[in-house]
Amino acid sequence: MRWKGRTVLALVLISMVASSFLTIALMKTSASANTTQTGALTASTRAMFSGGSEYPQEFKKLYEAFTAIKKDYIQTVTNEQLVEGAISGMVGALEDPYSDYMDPKSAEEFTSTLHSTFQGIGTEVTMQNGRVTVVSPFKGSPAERAGLRPNDQILSVNGESLEGLDLHEAVTKIRGPKGTKAVLKVVRAGVAEPLTIVCIRDDIPIETVNSQIIEKNGVKVGVIGITQFSTETAKHFKEQLAALEKKGIGGLVIDVRGNPGGYLLAVKEIGEVLVPKKGVIVAIEYGAGGQQKEEYRSTADAAKPYPISVLINGGSASASEILAGALRDSGNYKLVGEKSFGKGTVQSTMEMTDKSQLKLTIAKWLTPSGEWIHQKGIEPDFKVAQPDYFNATQLPADKELARDMAGADVKNLQLILTGLKLSPGRDDGYFDEKTEQAVKQFQTAKKLPVTGKVDAATRSQLEESLRETMRKPENDLQLQKALDVVTGKQGK
Repeated sequence: MRWKGRTVLALVLISMVASSFLTIALMKTSASANTTQTGALTASTRAMFSGGSEYPQEFKKLYEAFTAIKKDYIQTVTNEQLVEGAISGMVGALEDPYSDYMDPKSAEEFTSTLHSTFQGIGTEVTMQNGRVTVVSPFKGSPAERAGLRPNDQILSVNGESLEGLDLHEAVTKIRGPKGTKAVLKVVRAGVAEPLTIVCIRDDIPIETVNSQIIEKNGVKVGVIGITQFSTETAKHFKEQLAALEKKGIGGLVIDVRGNPGGYLLAVKEIGEVLVPKKGVIVAIEYGAGGQQKEEYRSTADAAKPYPISVLINGGSASASEILAGALRDSGNYKLVGEKSFGKGTVQSTMEMTDKSQLKLTIAKWLTPSGEWIHQKGIEPDFKVAQPDYFNATQLPADKELARDMAGADVKNLQLILTGLKLSPGRDDGYFDEKTEQAVKQFQTAKKLPVTGKVDAATRSQLEESLRETMRKPENDLQLQKALDVVTGKQGK
């Protein structure tokens, strides 16, 4: 077995955080799986539990249970089944959603989400209180387009309940070939009934950095979005920052909204060029009592010659929070948006001889000011909520919406119409004449049959139009506030 990379450069949070069970190689037997040897253990297996110097005395109890099951259980079970079950029990005792064991197939999929393109819906998930919970959908992914949000709890996929499954089993059901549907039943805080969200699976490219220049208040501002911290993220960030600087930017906005985290090494390298005066980027404390401590510092002597602000929200987790905390505490730069997710632990991955992997929480990290933000998050300096229509969900695919209907689907329709500046006349979920007229107005503009009913074609166009509206920088209130901050017009 070997640890992958230095523990200090461990994984903080990756694209499909799994939290179901933890494995350590406990036993290695050569006993046959056939029924004639169910009661037999090899000498090497006996030695394993003999209380020798290599294995703890406590393993004798495990040996007793293993022997009894192999000898007396009514059905034949393999050694591998029992080992995996024992390991699952150990991880349950940890009660840590971020420590995890991955079999070889799951480990391969895990690695693919960091290094290449994979197929699925594109969201970070973890296990909370026994339910598969969204950390953050990736930007531009099918999950984001469908309206999945941080803290949504996924109950079922295509009618198959996820209850009782470990996270890897649940993720296997969520992922799938490009072009196929993942119909998710979702519980959302503040919504009385479960939502049905339909995602069309697609290739999920790991292109983690994007940039543009936006002019605001007479200043050219560079905006760099980081969707997650992968192996090439720091390199691409530095390249795009250099390109923006060559164009003479007078301010920089770093957008880590919806960024679930990634490699600590990546955020460390980005922090090294942004945090001024060789300031602290992050402090790491290892062990139960934090006996071993390390600090990571910037390599930059001076601050950048322009103001910087950072955009965060409830989907900004782990490595995103490290960057936000470093720039706030060591750079005195301002944070804009909403409170972050709150993940303050560090994981590292060990590869087993069969290519399975153990991901184990090995440390916690602190901001430069010494704050542990775990399960608390980071509050922005400027709290800004997006317009209400940013919270709209998918319209139902299994029915038309029409005059005199009422309920949550109609209320959601009215929210979408309002976002498109088509006044429905009310927002209480009753489909009256004014709501019908707003739908007809939209159908006319899109050259659709003018029926006043929301059929499949109208639903599709409404949702795409809303996505286009939300993508426009002028409608992004959080971005506009961050632009004001770096151009000196922040107000209160």
